[in-house]
Amino acid sequence: MLTTRFAPSPTGRLHLGHAYAALFAERSARRAGGRFLLRIEDIDETRCRPAFTQAIRDDLAWLGLTWEEPVRVQSAHFDDYRAVLAALAGRGLVYPCFCTRADIARGSHGQTPDGAPLYPGTCRDLPADLRAARLAEGHPHAFRLDMAKALATCPLPLSYVETGESGETGHIPCHPERFGDIVLARKACPTSYHLAVTHDDARQGVTLVTRGADLRPATDLHRLLQTLMGWPEPAYAHHRLITDDHGAKLAKTAGSAPLRALGLAVITHPLAKGANV
Repeated sequence: MLTTRFAPSPTGRLHLGHAYAALFAERSARRAGGRFLLRIEDIDETRCRPAFTQAIRDDLAWLGLTWEEPVRVQSAHFDDYRAVLAALAGRGLVYPCFCTRADIARGSHGQTPDGAPLYPGTCRDLPADLRAARLAEGHPHAFRLDMAKALATCPLPLSYVETGESGETGHIPCHPERFGDIVLARKACPTSYHLAVTHDDARQGVTLVTRGADLRPATDLHRLLQTLMGWPEPAYAHHRLITDDHGAKLAKTAGSAPLRALGLAVITHPLAKGANV
């Protein structure tokens, strides 16, 4: 059965871009007679707030959406992500990294597809005794995936099926090596977005991942993690982004107007009537 999900982070109120994403996911499922799930991605405990979680529910209900209960809340499942990290570490695919952002910026000689400095691999080959000593002393650290080793264990080439609005459709080749040794967890948080989202999509039986076109490059990483862990491969539908009058993507950090602040404009907006969704 086709299963989609809408998975916001409770770091602020939903805006019109979120409304489009939620409607896109819900209607993709409804048209196929499938399931629509809500998931709360609150792994960033410094920015996420319970009040925003409730506001998400309220705003989606206000839009007329319904979803299956119980809703998966990621912060209640940190042990699940620790287990995945431990499994990858047990295969020699994860190592601790003690570099600061400044260290990485100084040593980087390129960028990842999302514009971040490409990690130069500084801590990849640290001696085991030095790693152990730094961990024992409590140095801040991240856990990184050894990309070269990970790719060496996977059947290549990797690809995914794209069915969305964001351009090319069909079987799309993946090139996760462009991201380098990605962070899978940190000392203060046992998971990254990439690890948590792929784990949860598999755990919840999501068969069609719908999300904005800006997340399309990350699909390369997600297919790699799915292959490493033996998780099912969903199809993907990356949709267009809702932008402001200047063509910029709507974002909470940019101060985009909350959905409720738009009032009756939302109710009469074409998105609320299902046009092109």
